[in-house]
Amino acid sequence: MVQSAMLFAGSSHPELARAVAKELGVPLGQISIESFPDGEIGVQILENVRGRDVFVLQSPARRPNHFLMELLILVDAFKRASARSIVAVVPYYAYARQDRKEKGRVPITAKLVADLLQRAGVTRVLTMDLHTEQIQGFFDVPVDHLYARRLFVKALKGLGLKRPVVVSPDVGSNKMVRKFAEDLKVDLAIVDKRRVNGSVTEANALIGDVKGKEVILVDDICSTGGTLKTAAKVCKAEGAKSVLAVVTHALLINGTEIEGIDRLLVTDSVPPSHKAQGVQVVSIAPLIAEAIECVVSAKSISSLFS
Repeated sequence: MVQSAMLFAGSSHPELARAVAKELGVPLGQISIESFPDGEIGVQILENVRGRDVFVLQSPARRPNHFLMELLILVDAFKRASARSIVAVVPYYAYARQDRKEKGRVPITAKLVADLLQRAGVTRVLTMDLHTEQIQGFFDVPVDHLYARRLFVKALKGLGLKRPVVVSPDVGSNKMVRKFAEDLKVDLAIVDKRRVNGSVTEANALIGDVKGKEVILVDDICSTGGTLKTAAKVCKAEGAKSVLAVVTHALLINGTEIEGIDRLLVTDSVPPSHKAQGVQVVSIAPLIAEAIECVVSAKSISSLFS
């Protein structure tokens, strides 16, 4: 990076922050983050950032309310320390699933998060695999939206699958899954799923052929594994030889074991819950570092979008 740019990190995902810093060949900026006895967050920037371009990495998973507040406080500290620009590097965008009003008297929390970040002083956002791409429109500052697909496709090609088929676990994932199928040059199938509530799903039918094939389920966020579990059950009932799942943001609240999934590929956009057999982590650190380099050098970032 050019000398005017500095990389800092909140406390949500230190492993990813260190990996990105290593890819960039720069040290992480020094900050102090502490919690007071009543739970309030205290922050101090320990380096001079006046006139500098600041990148602050925070992935608000598992404790979204705490880490979002910490990010807002960090941004405010950088703004008051006279940083020239503040780029929020948010690999996992919390509250992304609350992006519209599906019923009466509910908030659009994804928009609220965007408003808070901008009000705090963020001048640009760098994120990955948003739950819905229109969240970019909630911002009045530039948003660089990266995709983990090219990293996953490379990993999938290295597995030597004989008869793969890409399967969308629900209709909402069709666009993303179609691009996976195009990149891998394989067929596509769709599970017709209905969500009963926040943790329970039902599958009605499978559109496409998976008999005797190696299924690749693709999803952006996995919290409880209910959607993948339901889709895997349907695919195996239809004669699938094996089921592999690809998930960008693997929250995995109940652990990493998902019934019916033979292998799970995830990124490190959020800290892993714990290690488990059959889970392969694909690091996004090189892609995040590339994107930061593009922003710093004012180069086109579009080549990283696909």
